[in-house]
Amino acid sequence: MTTSDRYLAFANSAVGSRLANALGLPRPVPLERMPSRDDSRADADTDASPRAMPIRPAVVGGAGDAPLLPDLARELHRLGMPSLAHAERLDWISHANQAGTMSGRFNPSEGVRAKALLFDASAIASTDGLSALYMFFHDTLACLDKCARVLVLGLPPTLAPTPQASMAQRALEGFVRSLAKELKRGATAQLLYVSPHARDALHSTLRFFLSPRAAYVSGQAITLQAPVFPTPPTHDDRPLAGQVAVVTGAARGIGEAIATVLAHDGAHVVCVDIAQAQGALEAVATRLDGSALTCDIAAPEAGATLLAHLATHAPRGLDILVHNAGITRDKTLVRMSEAQWQSVLDINVGAPQRLNQALLDAGVLRANSRIVGVASISGIAGNRGQTNYAASKAAVIGMIEAWSPVLAERHISINAVAPGFIETQMTAAVPFAIREAGRRMNSLGQGGQPVDVAQAIAWLAHPASGALTGQVVRVCGQSLLGA
Repeated sequence: MTTSDRYLAFANSAVGSRLANALGLPRPVPLERMPSRDDSRADADTDASPRAMPIRPAVVGGAGDAPLLPDLARELHRLGMPSLAHAERLDWISHANQAGTMSGRFNPSEGVRAKALLFDASAIASTDGLSALYMFFHDTLACLDKCARVLVLGLPPTLAPTPQASMAQRALEGFVRSLAKELKRGATAQLLYVSPHARDALHSTLRFFLSPRAAYVSGQAITLQAPVFPTPPTHDDRPLAGQVAVVTGAARGIGEAIATVLAHDGAHVVCVDIAQAQGALEAVATRLDGSALTCDIAAPEAGATLLAHLATHAPRGLDILVHNAGITRDKTLVRMSEAQWQSVLDINVGAPQRLNQALLDAGVLRANSRIVGVASISGIAGNRGQTNYAASKAAVIGMIEAWSPVLAERHISINAVAPGFIETQMTAAVPFAIREAGRRMNSLGQGGQPVDVAQAIAWLAHPASGALTGQVVRVCGQSLLGA
């Protein structure tokens, strides 16, 4: 919970909750997030922490032969998550037992509070088969715990064997996005399209979506395809150990949160920001045991400056590049100067393109490396007074889509996150009415935290996330803008 969101705090107080109930006002639930970390290197907050994964069970179901159930059983075992079988899927018990996790039968009359609902819809071959979704979720939704997770797994419609199956799989998006808007008490819902070649690459994505890391992500459709690089052995407590990450705009706000989470996951982080932020930048780098580089990323020599720094601090190459730095110069178009237009486009999307090219030309990005851009829901839905900013962030999305097949040939993945209303110094300066609208106009009824963006980027940067490329993931609580 952010202390600046006074309504959220009031609505969850003893007096405020009674008043909100009496007046029929919304009561957003404080979201469960990963523990805060004063020391990114501390062992106390690793994935072994009791709060890292839910301890209440998942209820599992599926349609038809549900081919992903054995893979789900294996991953739930790895994640230490107990499970229960829906009445229509009692074969789940044998799948779970074979994977090493004991499972039982779900009985709604026993008052079980489930932390997750998982449904394999990948075998639905016609729109008539969608009734299996109704049956499962009609039986189970009432048992959801606070801040629970709903995951529907499907087959990418383009890979469906018949037009009828393709239609049914495409229907899953409408179902999941709508269901996410019906969930209460901080629960979220996602759709995972799983290519047959990605069935062994589910781990990092389930690790993210079934944990507090995904607190502010909801209503998303994610596609897992053939990994760009074979998944290397990893340890979930420090999956980025031995890797080097570059984060631009790292001196404060979202950039600082990104650097902190990547460092906690084991990476050596090169923190990049402008010279005016040098003091704050060096403090962040020192705290994270990383290195600081003051650099204007829009300068012509920025690529050479970064390469020279990496030659000293990352002689074996770079594993993660996060394009977080960006600016706003908001004006309606008729009042916007050419300099305001050009500076936003140059910093937000011109600089990332030039840095990408410099690193690729130098061969610094290693196999199985990750590039992550920070877009915005403004680039998806548009926003008044932000023609320059929205154009730049839409171009970031275009960069992800255009470069993903090219980089895949070099065993590099490229993705983006698109934040919505995130509680930062910038949004704190927004006029009250606009700030409140930004906080409430999403399915979770509140603003996100910088760590929410950071956790999504850490998921995309995970060594086992090679099945994710060309994806744009909204971190917006399922904002109504552009929904």
